[in-house]
Amino acid sequence: MKKIEALIRKAQYESVKSKLHDVGVTFFSYWDVTGIGNEKKGRVYRGVSYNTSAIERRMLSIVVNDDFVEPAIQAIIEAGGTGNVGDGKIFVLPVEEAYRIRTGEKGGETLN
Repeated sequence: MKKIEALIRKAQYESVKSKLHDVGVTFFSYWDVTGIGNEKKGRVYRGVSYNTSAIERRMLSIVVNDDFVEPAIQAIIEAGGTGNVGDGKIFVLPVEEAYRIRTGEKGGETLN
């Protein structure tokens, strides 16, 4: 089992969610986060300068069996990418064990 943590643009969330469902990832957690990026300058929109060093993103936390790792990553990349700086990052971490609280079951079957 693996845990996939993905930081994506908030505007891309619905596309990523839909693509994840298409590849069989039907459960994950998410929350809104703010981070600091590499961009040092601000942006100007309609004559108003905005500081863009603090970037609002959505973080997805997905735990999947090993056979779902690559399809989930490809879904996030395809649906979350715009080709511009700041599209986000994906991190993959090992998960040692999972338990279903209701039944006490453990292992990869708890993810279904």
